[in-house]
Amino acid sequence: MDGAVVTMEQVGGRTLRIAAWRLDMPSDHLPVLFFNGIGANIEAVAPLAAAMPERGFIMFDMPGTGESPDPVVPYNPFIMSWTASQLLARYGLDRVDVMGVSWGGAMAQHFALQHPRMTRRLTLIATTPGILMVPGNPAAFTKMADPRRYVDPDFMAKHFKTLYGGLTASGGTDHKANHISRLKPPSPRGYVYQLMCMMGWTSLPALPFMKKETLIMMGEDDQIVPLANGKILKAMIPNSRLVTFAGGGHLFLLTHADESVAAIREFLDAPDTAKERARQAKRAAA
Repeated sequence: MDGAVVTMEQVGGRTLRIAAWRLDMPSDHLPVLFFNGIGANIEAVAPLAAAMPERGFIMFDMPGTGESPDPVVPYNPFIMSWTASQLLARYGLDRVDVMGVSWGGAMAQHFALQHPRMTRRLTLIATTPGILMVPGNPAAFTKMADPRRYVDPDFMAKHFKTLYGGLTASGGTDHKANHISRLKPPSPRGYVYQLMCMMGWTSLPALPFMKKETLIMMGEDDQIVPLANGKILKAMIPNSRLVTFAGGGHLFLLTHADESVAAIREFLDAPDTAKERARQAKRAAA
């Protein structure tokens, strides 16, 4: 992970492995707080941080994933959003752009709702409003639940398209090999606790009250999180826009990297709206 400062820190009573990019670099852009997908370690999404060198990034391995130790007790989105806020405070960050992919997209929604003053804009990638979602391909879900996808490269390679949908015509093999090489399996307890964390959770009732400018990004060939879920998010979040990627599966952030980064940059770099400026002025006066 070139350029990342990786540490193990006690945050909110938990030991977490944290990666920070360029947080001490002068920048006209807010840093990004990134929530990863279920079972995924920091390295899986590190290329995104590397592809956006103009801004800082901070992300962490959830308890029991990557190199963060196993959780002692279960946790929920309220606890982990509070933990993330404590992490930001430790780095002196009082406002960030929040981003999440898949399971982490649900966490990103919850963080923005729980900590609106710390959130400027929200980017949701290949995600859902929680339990009230349109389910994906059953074949993809059965493969997704199989722990061999983390520990058996042959299993992962064989079922990669079923798990993650479409790949670009050029470089598909390289995308697959690079992604597999970056994965580190979560512990059984870590994986189960992540599943339990979102059990029964949904953002749907709260989304109409989400005041943040929101970018929703979805792959049109996603076997795990169908495009319909992005359309639901778009319909429910007032200040949102939906961008889709033709031929993109669940890992379009990887297979359509250039297009994905361009869409994120365009969204995050757009001038603040009048509503955002008014909220900022109110926040500064408080």
